[in-house]
Amino acid sequence: MDLTAPHAERFAPLAPDAAEWWLHFFERPGRTIFSTLIGLQVEEVRADYCRMRLPYRPEIEQPAGVVHGGALATLVDTVVVPAVASAYPAVPRMLTLHMGVSYVGAVVRQDAVAEGFIVRRGRSTVFCRAEVRTPDGALAVTGDLVYAVRPDQQA
Repeated sequence: MDLTAPHAERFAPLAPDAAEWWLHFFERPGRTIFSTLIGLQVEEVRADYCRMRLPYRPEIEQPAGVVHGGALATLVDTVVVPAVASAYPAVPRMLTLHMGVSYVGAVVRQDAVAEGFIVRRGRSTVFCRAEVRTPDGALAVTGDLVYAVRPDQQA
């Protein structure tokens, strides 16, 4: 088992073409979006699940030498997006209604790897969980999120 992805096997794989499409979700020709600017990388998407990496670089540190909590909160908020959208034929408009983040450990000069997954789906509201780990599997951040989903509007 991958120490940074203890939840992955609970979720069904996507079709290979869908999984490949999600790996390039942040790539927008002629446009740089925030997820790309901060450096997020999609590593795996399954039904109701995503794993994403925030590669370490000095620019995302805060003065005490640890990865900035805002960068980690961005990872928490973003990792659930493919998990939420994986249930729809086209990427719906998704809006964060609530995000609670708990910092339970530090990420010091290393990558942060997050898993995001669905806890419960409603018709227009989705409850999610995110966990961020260091490469050795130590839990650093947890997040509970609620998303509004508008399948009739495309992202």
